[in-house]
Amino acid sequence: MRFSSKMRDEFLANNVKAIKALTLKMVHNANASHIGGSLSMVEIITVLYFEKMNIDPSNPKWPKRDRFLLSKGHCCSSLYACLSLKGYFSKEELMDYGKDGTRLLAHASHYVPGVELSTGSLGHALPVAVGMSLAAKRKAENWQTYVVVSDGELDEGSNWEAILFAGHHGLDNLTVIVDNNKIQSLGTKSEVLDLEPMDTKFQAFGWDVQRFDGHDIRKVRHALSHHKDKSKPRLLIADSVKGKGVDFMENNLAWHYKSPDRRQLKLALRQLGEIVDNA
Repeated sequence: MRFSSKMRDEFLANNVKAIKALTLKMVHNANASHIGGSLSMVEIITVLYFEKMNIDPSNPKWPKRDRFLLSKGHCCSSLYACLSLKGYFSKEELMDYGKDGTRLLAHASHYVPGVELSTGSLGHALPVAVGMSLAAKRKAENWQTYVVVSDGELDEGSNWEAILFAGHHGLDNLTVIVDNNKIQSLGTKSEVLDLEPMDTKFQAFGWDVQRFDGHDIRKVRHALSHHKDKSKPRLLIADSVKGKGVDFMENNLAWHYKSPDRRQLKLALRQLGEIVDNA
């Protein structure tokens, strides 16, 4: 059965809501942090995992799989939620997130099925992804490498070395998505270290660049399906909102650190359309 574009959008939107609800519950249950940055990238990872990437959850190490690296590893809660819904492991395990003895660590861990690289120290995943992409090209492999980086993370010089290298070597099998929510740990991106105009910087380094609304499912799908100059690595700037979907978390730096209490969790879940009891 073939799905219409509208049906596909609805399917992806429902998964976005489910992932955000699970993420909120996980972070609350663990009294953890980084909920704002976890919510800002959900549409991106949903389209990647439920439509774009060639993967097999029953065989996470399948050699021909596409690779995904979450460079902003502190925002792994929504990635774990996405992986569980995709079938890499049970949804019940998500409530172990951040607890003693769990494999669902509060920074992305390669012990979790579907996670390629342990991340959290910023500026590491993109250089590794560049190496993966170069190896694939030299071995004439067809799999793709996708990386989500935060905008604030681009303050790291190691990323720019990798960006220059990828452009020089024409790594057209590499796609980098910037979760451009414009807030980092100590303030707004423009206050701490302004990276704009980001698009022209990447173009100068030899990248094919697109910019779009990172919360518009159709625009995310379109961006991931179109590679204008296929001789270059691809940079997708996803303009996003930290804490997207929960009004009191949106564009609020505090939710880089805070965990929702029980009352806030209920309010947030209601905003996502989930029925919550009043107990």
